[in-house]
Amino acid sequence: MKRYGIPASLLLVLVTSCATTGINLPAVTETPSGQFQPGKIIWRDLITDTPAESRRFYEELFGWTFQSVGNVLGLGNNDTYTLIRHNGRLIGGMVDANQFDREIEISQWVVVMSVEDVDAAADAFRAGNGSILTPPTDMSDRGRLAVVADPQGALLALLQTTDGDPVDREPDYGDFLWDELWTTDPEAASAFYRQVASYDNARSSIQGDPESSYRVLERGGRPRVGMMAHPFDTAQPVWVSYIRVEDPAAITARVIALGGEIFVDAQARSIGGEAALIAGPSGAGIALQTWPLESSEESAR
Repeated sequence: MKRYGIPASLLLVLVTSCATTGINLPAVTETPSGQFQPGKIIWRDLITDTPAESRRFYEELFGWTFQSVGNVLGLGNNDTYTLIRHNGRLIGGMVDANQFDREIEISQWVVVMSVEDVDAAADAFRAGNGSILTPPTDMSDRGRLAVVADPQGALLALLQTTDGDPVDREPDYGDFLWDELWTTDPEAASAFYRQVASYDNARSSIQGDPESSYRVLERGGRPRVGMMAHPFDTAQPVWVSYIRVEDPAAITARVIALGGEIFVDAQARSIGGEAALIAGPSGAGIALQTWPLESSEESAR
């Protein structure tokens, strides 16, 4: 398994590379709402050093399609940044890490959280003992973006979109469903993100279990992200994205043959439904989850 974490120097290059190469990153949605939904995860980027293998992996598993930004903008076959679509809809991006000088093998999914004012949000991260890895930077059509880490070291990006965030919708099978922070201290993390991302509620009980470490952070009465104690003692805190699937076991049965890894086999989850944790060919972890949850309680999402 490759190193699961990205050095700040590479992040700076990744964020600013579009300006230096003349590539304008498209907006995160082709149907902007004109409205902002702070605290919502509105985009995910895969940073990988095996782009061709990763592309085949996700094409085969979920039917995703990949589109070079260079081709979209009429700039030729520049594959430094590739858009990811599912059923024609934009859902994320892929960065070819081989295009940049680096000394370690890296791969990671990076979540992008909506904020109303990225400069103020970055300041709040710093004031709360978080880190600013890349200061707020204008990304043309995409908006204004900063790359940060929380006090426990979990990496994410903050984005103030130009024309509004993607609208809420029911995810299809193969779409992104949910995002969780796996951290060393869910209580402290919950308090930190409520302060810096303006969540107005944090539910601490799942399915009537007051002892659960799981936290659901909400904005305007809508669940936006989850937080839980990291299930792996030796791993660093990380944001984990979930993909909606109908049968996790059927997906994991194909992972090895496609060059991926299975970290956790398909199994029932304490908050409901079934889940699994896998990785693509470059080692970037991603989770699978059935939805809706099979539970007598109101779902966390």
